Amino acid sequence: MALVDLLSGNQGILIAFASVLGLLVGSFLNVVVYRLPIMLQREWRAQCCEFLEIENISPDPSGSTDFKTFNLIKPESHCPHCHAPVKPWQNIPVISYLMLGAKCANCQVKIPKRYPAVEAITGLLSALVVYTYGFDWVSLAALVFTWSLIALTLIDFDHQLLPDNVTIPLLWLGLLVGYLDLGLVPLGDAVIGAIAGYLVLWIFYWSFKLLTGKEGMGYGDFKLLAALGAWLGWQSLLPIIILSSMAGAVIGMGMILLFKRDRSIPMPFGPYLAIAGFIMLIWGPQLTSMYVNGFLG
Repeated sequence: MALVDLLSGNQGILIAFASVLGLLVGSFLNVVVYRLPIMLQREWRAQCCEFLEIENISPDPSGSTDFKTFNLIKPESHCPHCHAPVKPWQNIPVISYLMLGAKCANCQVKIPKRYPAVEAITGLLSALVVYTYGFDWVSLAALVFTWSLIALTLIDFDHQLLPDNVTIPLLWLGLLVGYLDLGLVPLGDAVIGAIAGYLVLWIFYWSFKLLTGKEGMGYGDFKLLAALGAWLGWQSLLPIIILSSMAGAVIGMGMILLFKRDRSIPMPFGPYLAIAGFIMLIWGPQLTSMYVNGFLG
């Protein structure tokens, strides 16, 4: 209770606590982003082999077959290159990266900069959420929403995949938050937002496919926008679509011009939906008021 009283009575300490919590969660998100796609690939391979009645002996380029049990808990944290276990003092968010000189303590292979970047970004965004919503249940819900968006952004960027394991629970959790009336949107707006969010991109998908014969996006995008609608209400959908389109155009052009990305390589839309969803979580009322007054007023 003393900790609760301390956090509820001092915004500075609350934000610092949220930052540290975000750093720790960011470290776990790195595990989720790396392991969840591999877990799904192993599951799909096993299902295909079972259906075809053949032995599952195909090589796994991820190296996950070196471990009989491979999930978000087991095996313990290890170097993806040499599989040496990571000691607890080598797994402190950001700090361990700096202390180790950005290298594995065992094989000296470079540790990607993305690991501490994800930890730091998760800490910063967690602090921003708590600064916006304060010490309340809605703040805890918003943190879970934010962490889920970070994981989905990175997985979609790496694999062009938005796993049902994340999008579907996120959708149901958004409806539950509306049912509990925690302060984001009423249940009615959440239900309509989920339905409309799915249908908007579903209609776009089939219209684009009928006109061009190509698939403009995946079904995971439908589910993600449905989840965003459940969390933020149907009123947020138009701003989310506008913001995600703008973010996609700016970032896409930047990657082509600065990093010489091949124009023919498909770009995932999920990260831009997630960026727009987080923007609406933090600044939604102001942006909604702007577009309502500007376009409908």
